[in-house]
Formats: sequence, structure tokens, C-alpha cells
Amino acid sequence: MANKLLSEMGLPKSIANVFTARNLLTAKDVLSLTEFELMEVLDVGLAEVTSAVAQVSEIACPPYQTVLFLLEQRIKNEFYSGHLPTRLKGLDEVLCGGIPFGVLTELVGPAGIGKTQFCMKLSLLASLPAKFGGLDGRAIYVDVESKFSSRRLIEIGVNSFPELFHMEGMAQEMAGRILVLKPASLAEFTDSLQQIKVSLLQHEVKLLVIDSMTALVSGSLAEFSQIPVVVTNQVRSQSRNEVSQYCFQAQSRDDILEGPVTFDSHLVPALGIHWAHAVTIRLVLEVKSGERFMKVAKSPISPPLVFPFKITSSGISLLTDAGVEMTGPQINTIRNQGLFLTFLIRFNTFMGCFHVLCM
Repeated sequence: MANKLLSEMGLPKSIANVFTARNLLTAKDVLSLTEFELMEVLDVGLAEVTSAVAQVSEIACPPYQTVLFLLEQRIKNEFYSGHLPTRLKGLDEVLCGGIPFGVLTELVGPAGIGKTQFCMKLSLLASLPAKFGGLDGRAIYVDVESKFSSRRLIEIGVNSFPELFHMEGMAQEMAGRILVLKPASLAEFTDSLQQIKVSLLQHEVKLLVIDSMTALVSGSLAEFSQIPVVVTNQVRSQSRNEVSQYCFQAQSRDDILEGPVTFDSHLVPALGIHWAHAVTIRLVLEVKSGERFMKVAKSPISPPLVFPFKITSSGISLLTDAGVEMTGPQINTIRNQGLFLTFLIRFNTFMGCFHVLCM
């Protein structure tokens, strides 16, 4: 609004002509000067300057909005945009219908926890015919780390929707609705964003997945397309200079640094706190004592909740639809206790066998 032209504001011709003659063309040009500076530049009286500034300010400043108006607009936008149901009942309930359209949803978790499994299931749900509860569209899957498996995708489809996938030709049709991009470098990844924008306009794309986020992508694609955008984010070990809690949490930095060093408390999202502000919904997948959990760690419509889950032949399944509310540091901590120990056991077994073979 500050760049709005003065010629479009309906100012009195006498003062508008003076503004133009002094090369003051926009509201910003006028409002960046004091009234006394304007009097000197325009060579007019204080009353004329005050009247002109008041009119420019009223037109240039955005109107006030009530909380009621914003709430009504949000409900209206959610009604027209909608959600992509995940078929995980408890999660869909707390997210008011599933993964929302037009915002960025992030999955965070260690390798092997099930992020890609979840993303493949969402891709199928977006491409399913409407009569089967899908969005009857296409999905774009950006496979940055070459983890996408077409065989696993079909397996999830056959086990989740047998009545559809056993129909002649339907497995091929569903697979044909999912477009996979495999950028091999950061340059290709950046180029693919332009290709994605074109595809969003030319095809009935109902979901965009980026697995995983190795480069920052703004939420503008979600707003531009008004479809669900789901990205995955890896975890990394936390250095001693970092604090896993947010500034509003009670635990002090000294308490964290002096605490015991365990695998449970020293994993953080790889892209850091600045990226966390860019996402609207954050789902954290973690392991504790060998059990998998999905946490709604950030959402404008749900309190922090945690659901136990397992991975089956049909993808991710919740063990209970009733989430448990979380408080304090556990909302943001990421545990990997169990998978890491399993890896160590397998690695040590392998090294033992390797040592025997070399003797």
C-alpha cells in the first residue's frame, strides 16, 4: 500500500499537482517526510499539508480487522481449500480433517522411522478416485534421496485398497497418477521447482511431496497452488552449543548442557529453528524403547499430542486413535532409542562374522 500512486488517491488537484512537480509520486514518498519538510518542499501552509498527509495515510494504511472477521475468513478458506485425509483416525481428528491444503506440513524423524512410507501412502490417497475417499488427482513426488519404491507403493495400495487395486488396470492407472522427480543435484532441485509450478497449473495435482528437504523451500508453493505440500526433514546430533528447547520453555540452557548425554535428548531437526518457523504443521516421528510414536509437535489447530504407530504392509497404522497430550521439553525432543541400538547389534554381529571370515 505504501507504493500506491498519489494520482490514484483522489487528492485535491492543487496539492496533487504540487506533489507531482516535486517528484513525490507515491504514498511512501510523502509519508517518509515530516510535515515541516513537506511545507518546505511544497511551499504550502501547514493546514494544506496536514490535510493531504491525513488523506494519504488513510488510503495507504491497511484497514483494521476484527478477530471475528479473521476467524470467519479462516473458516471460509478451510471450507473451500479442504484437507487430505490420512486415514489415521486420531490424527485426522486433531488436524480437523487431515493434511490441510495451502500450507506446509513437515515430517521430522530419524532414518528408517517411516517418513517415506507415510509420504507414499499420502500420494496414493491424493490420487484415489473420489468415491474411494481420495482427491481424484495427481501427486508430484520429489525424490531427493532416491528412496521412492514403486514396488512398495503398489504393495501399500493392494493391502490398503484391495477392492480397487484388484480391478483390472487400476493399479497401473493409480501408479500413472503419481509423478516422480529425482533431482541429482541442488541445481536440478532448484530447476525442478519451476517445473513443479508449471505442472501445478497444467495438471490436476492434489499433493506435492518433497522427500527429503535438503535445501530450503519457502511455503509459497503451498499458497500458490492451494494443495497439501508435505516435506520430510532428517535429524542430526545436537552440538553442545545448541539448545533443544525453545526460549519460552522453563528449562535453562545450563540444565540442558549439564544433563546426561543420551541418544534420546540430542537429536534435532536438521534444518534448524529458522526453518521451523516456515512450516505450519510439524509431525515428529520417533522411537522410544523400540516403540514408534508420531507427535503433532506444531499445529495452529491442535494441542501437542502423541500417537503410537506401527508400519504394516498397508503403510503406517495408529495403535490408538486417542492421542496423549504432551507438555514441556518432550514436545520438541526427538528420540531414536531402539532403532539405533538395533543398528549397533546388527553392526557388531556383522563385524564379528567378518572377523571370523578373515582369520
